[in-house]
Amino acid sequence: MNKYLRQLFTAVVVLFTILGLSSTMITAVRANKLNNDPRNQRGLYHEFNAPRGSILASDGTVMAKSDPVNDPFDYQRSYSNGPLYAPVTGYFSISQRADRGIEDSRNRLLTGESNQLFWQQFKSLFTGSANKGASIETSIDPKLQTTAYEQLDGKSGSAVALDPKTNRILAMVSTPSYDPNVLASHDTTKVNQDYARLTSDDSNPMLNRAISELYPPGSSFKTVVATAALESGKYQTNSEIPAGASYTLPNTNTQLTNATISGNGGAEGKLSLEDAFAYSSNTAFAQLGGAVGAQAISDTAKKFGFDSSIPIDGSNSTGDPMQAIASKFPENPAPDRLALASIGQGDTQETPLQNAMIASAVANGGTLMRPTLVDRVRSSDLTVISQTTPSVMSQPMSKDTANKLTEMMKAVITKEDPNLAIPGVSVAAKTGTAQIGVGNQANDGWIIGFAPADDPKIAVAVVVHNTDMAGGDIAGPIMKAIMREALGK
Repeated sequence: MNKYLRQLFTAVVVLFTILGLSSTMITAVRANKLNNDPRNQRGLYHEFNAPRGSILASDGTVMAKSDPVNDPFDYQRSYSNGPLYAPVTGYFSISQRADRGIEDSRNRLLTGESNQLFWQQFKSLFTGSANKGASIETSIDPKLQTTAYEQLDGKSGSAVALDPKTNRILAMVSTPSYDPNVLASHDTTKVNQDYARLTSDDSNPMLNRAISELYPPGSSFKTVVATAALESGKYQTNSEIPAGASYTLPNTNTQLTNATISGNGGAEGKLSLEDAFAYSSNTAFAQLGGAVGAQAISDTAKKFGFDSSIPIDGSNSTGDPMQAIASKFPENPAPDRLALASIGQGDTQETPLQNAMIASAVANGGTLMRPTLVDRVRSSDLTVISQTTPSVMSQPMSKDTANKLTEMMKAVITKEDPNLAIPGVSVAAKTGTAQIGVGNQANDGWIIGFAPADDPKIAVAVVVHNTDMAGGDIAGPIMKAIMREALGK
């Protein structure tokens, strides 16, 4: 008898252990996944029955908010200037729940469910009042965001503006865009139809091109190669380097040429490093890349953020972190591929955010700050729950190198693109035109830059995809307009 009792007792203990483990998996380990599952109707009504926190621009402009409505969901999410701010806000939907942008990265704070809101939850429990979500104050400047969006209207591309001293994201625009309001409707059938329409659109309007799309950077990448060259100690801005009207890629019959005669060099086919940079000489930088070496360029690129995803906002405790996909420089390229990679073609690829960070590091004396999108979080009683403080990400170059690069980038404007100058303001920039498509029949037009060059207030990157124009001609005026707005010029 005792034997059977022991076996029964053991079986009961095992069953209770299994029950405990499964309950722990459901209530703790898989809680977030189950809560966010669109099929979980209880979780859906729970989220919609509470006032979700607002998402604000830096000047207090409301980008997203929840209003009380007379239907089973109680609150309706709405987005002011939806397409303008969509890359920043993301959306909150009855079919997809929180997705993309701040809605996703700060979801638990917006719903009021974060542990950071413990005292508010405690008070709501005893007062019977609704558990209100926190408001998220971003670093977005509505004037800069609007200027960039209007300048990119009708084009496929992106613009990113940063404060180089902190790398607060002042503008993050992606076009074409979409209206999150159509996904915030309480009409499930219509929301699903609109979601299917948007996700099947060939122009991919829901893609945040600033952080989730890679483009060949063209000659804007020469900023990284020039950094590696100057940091090596073997080159100065006046160092003469080989250029020429054409250059045969190593071990091939492929001839590389320059876009302008200025990039060919003098009678001896040489240019100073500054002139090679200002006139964007492909033949000079293809050879310079080989002389500096793939490892040195790769190491420099990694210091800027290449080969790693770049966190922008949030954490696993607040939602799904927002991050930029990793930009790429080829590993151990053959000599011909290194030559192409050194002029931003071939296997070199960047996000617009990464390119803006390169400009901001030069502007900030060689120190690269971590990019951030949220300035602070406030509870419903306006108490500050958290506030972002600037932090250093890396040191891609010395201050001396940054000063030299600044002079070289100023020369781009004074020597090659004077039409991009701003009266009374010294502008530093680097253009880029990457050939794309079958037969290289189209371009990705780039520009990166900062201003004022002697006391930088803003760093900008702009890319226009699939254009027939050069970067300085198509992206340059967009950067200039953003800078003028930022500087009141």
